[in-house]
Amino acid sequence: MIQINQTKNIYYLLAVIFSFYLHSCMQSNASERKSIATEDNKISQKRNASEQSKKYWFDGTAEITSYTLSQARYGELHEGTATLIFVTEPFSKISNTKADRQRQDNIPVLKLNMNKKFTTGIYPYSMMNSTFFPFENENTSLKIASSIQEWCGMTYVEMKNENDLLINFNSYFEGASFKNKKIKSTILEDDLWSLLRLNPELLPEGEQNIIPSFFYLNSTHKEFKAYTATISIEKLENQNIYTIHYPKLQRTLSIQFSKDFPFTISGWKDSYNSGYGANKKVLTTEAKINKRIKVDYWNKNSNKDKEWRNKLGL
Repeated sequence: MIQINQTKNIYYLLAVIFSFYLHSCMQSNASERKSIATEDNKISQKRNASEQSKKYWFDGTAEITSYTLSQARYGELHEGTATLIFVTEPFSKISNTKADRQRQDNIPVLKLNMNKKFTTGIYPYSMMNSTFFPFENENTSLKIASSIQEWCGMTYVEMKNENDLLINFNSYFEGASFKNKKIKSTILEDDLWSLLRLNPELLPEGEQNIIPSFFYLNSTHKEFKAYTATISIEKLENQNIYTIHYPKLQRTLSIQFSKDFPFTISGWKDSYNSGYGANKKVLTTEAKINKRIKVDYWNKNSNKDKEWRNKLGL
C-alpha cells in the first residue's frame, strides 16, 4: 500500500513538473508572438493626421528651413549649409513619381528633400535625399531617392516600396553598384523625420531593427540592410530630443524638435567614424536652425525671386 502511494506521488510530481514546463513554453511562445506582432505593427499600423496638420501642410506652400552645417568628412569637420524642404504632393504608384494628373489611386505624400552643401579642401559636395512618405495610413515611404555629387564622381540610390523594399545603387566606385536588392520592409531612419512632423506620438522607441539613413550608408560604404538600434526620447521643457544609437556601427543620431505643433526640427547631431586609415575618428556632424519660411518655391524662379534666398540666409 505504501509502495502504491509512493508511485502515485511520483506520477503526481511528474505531472506538476510537466504542467509547469508546458505553461512556461506557452508563455514564452506567446511573448515571442507578441514581440513579433509589436514589431510588425510598427510598419503595418494605420495613421491618421489631425485637422490642424492637414490645414498646415495642404495650404499650397512648402515649408523650407535652412541650417548652418558642420559636416564630418575625411576625418575633419567642414562648414556648409543644409536645407529641409517639406511639401505635400500626390504620388503615382504606377509611374513611381509625383503624379502630374488626377487619378483615384494617387497617394498624398509628405515629401522631404534634405539637401547638404559643403566643401572639402578644393572640391565641393552636394547631397540630396528625397523621401515620399504617405501623409496618412502607411508608415513606409513609397520611394526614396538619394544622391551624392562631388568632383570625383557621383552616386545614386533609389528604393521602391513593393511590400518588400527594392533597392538599386549606382556608383562611380568599381564593384559598389548593385541592382534589385530586396530587403524585408522594416523601419527606415529616413522616414522618421517625416513621422515626427506628422505623428510624433507614434515614433518607435526601445530596441528596433532599422535601415540607417541612405546618406550614411552611401558615404561610409556600409551594407544596405537593417541594423539593431536603441531609440529613446528625452522630453525637455520646450523641445524633444529623439536619439537613435546603433551599437554595431558606433553611430548616434539625435534630432531636436519642438514639443508643440508643427513640431519644427531645430537641429540634429550625427556622431560616427569619419575618415579612412590614420584619419579615421569619431566626429559629430551638427546642424543648427537658421531661418524657416513657407512659400510656393516652384513659382519663385525668376531673378527677382533671389530675395527669397536672403530670407532663408542662403
